[in-house]
Amino acid sequence: MSGLALIILFVVAIVVMILAISKFKIHPFISIMTVSLLLGLAAGIPPVNVSKDGVTIQGIANVIGAGFSGTFTSIGIVIILGALIGTILETTGAAFKLADIVIKIVTPKRPVLGIQLMGWVVSIPVFCDSGFVILDPIRKALVKRTRVSSVAMTAALSSGLYASHVFIPPTPGPIAAANTLGAGDSLLLVMGLGALVSIPALAGAFFYANYIGKKIKSGEDITDSQKSYEEIKAAYGKLPGAFLSLAPIIIPILLMAFGSIASFAKWQGALFTLCAFLGTPVIALAVGLVFALIQMAATSKSSQFYELTNETLKVVGPILFITAAGGVLGRIISASGMINYITGHSGILASAGIFFPFLLSAILKSAQGSSTVALTTTAGIVAPLLPGLGLDSPVRTALTVIAIGAGAMTVSHANDSYFWVVTNFGKLKPEQGYRVQTAITLVEGLCGMAGVFVLSLFLS
Repeated sequence: MSGLALIILFVVAIVVMILAISKFKIHPFISIMTVSLLLGLAAGIPPVNVSKDGVTIQGIANVIGAGFSGTFTSIGIVIILGALIGTILETTGAAFKLADIVIKIVTPKRPVLGIQLMGWVVSIPVFCDSGFVILDPIRKALVKRTRVSSVAMTAALSSGLYASHVFIPPTPGPIAAANTLGAGDSLLLVMGLGALVSIPALAGAFFYANYIGKKIKSGEDITDSQKSYEEIKAAYGKLPGAFLSLAPIIIPILLMAFGSIASFAKWQGALFTLCAFLGTPVIALAVGLVFALIQMAATSKSSQFYELTNETLKVVGPILFITAAGGVLGRIISASGMINYITGHSGILASAGIFFPFLLSAILKSAQGSSTVALTTTAGIVAPLLPGLGLDSPVRTALTVIAIGAGAMTVSHANDSYFWVVTNFGKLKPEQGYRVQTAITLVEGLCGMAGVFVLSLFLS
């Protein structure tokens, strides 16, 4: 099948999937898996493995299996451990303690801004998926504490995490893009420009979060409105102290930060090995879980751990399977050859100047789901074109990295694991997820690119 036909087929598949989920109420897992299978067959992926010119082409069953297992490999255990920590924080009342601390810092009138900025800081060293899982208990406690829309808080946290995830090293995507474009020795400049462009991106997302929070109610807005914050807090009795409340969250973040710093600074020997090991998200969250268990012991609730684990796994199961189904869709799209067609015809966009890397990255992001893949792939295509685009000065090359990052957040939808993390943890229906997560990433990406364009007028 030709490349153009593949793109049309992809658009039709996405429309069918959205209708199946929202209008016909077919479960997202079934909808995504069915659409992925049909899309793969229609795109010409062979039913079974075939050998062509000595190269084995995977059959559709293997492609689906690789997409499903790949998602579990990258984020499955992280979601389970993070959700279990969150459940413990809620059970012991630590989440409420943390909410009180946040309120004292940002004032009760600015919880949406507070959670957004918290997400922005946390995601500088931490992947946005992991960051959302880690910070979700604080978000939920703040919703109960302040009576602010749960949807607004979900959108704000998501956007805060996403901004630093695509704009600011040491997140792997921006680092890889900078190195590919030849800006590896100017990472401090990339970080500074990324932080600067985050301002319009976060501002646009902040206003949209408040807007959509008035239009949509999630499951949390409905169920959590029955009791006041003080009534819920009183039910816990004595709350754990500030350190014990914070440790299960802040220690994994610090460990992941040190892991990123060790890689970024190219440390050597035992120190690098230790930091890299403890900085792996799975290990860092496992350490966080140990501190959560200490917290349970301190509040005399250790006997509930078995039951809490059971309940957490029941809740996390659907999230994992839907997220893995999104991974299948992304893998099917990659195997279909559509990405190769897009990258092979990128010259059509080359006249767009600084907008070229943004547009190409946005197309790749929307097509295959991964922001990191969009960042790295776009950087590889753009690198030889920098002189022709007038983007080969050190500052403009660094600005190109940020433009690619803005595209890499535009947009998050069903083939993106982050979409399902935000949607499910935020208790949003899939159709609501498009109005919240997909729309806010569009706003954020466009505002970020507007910031890049303004800077490009003054920087050379």
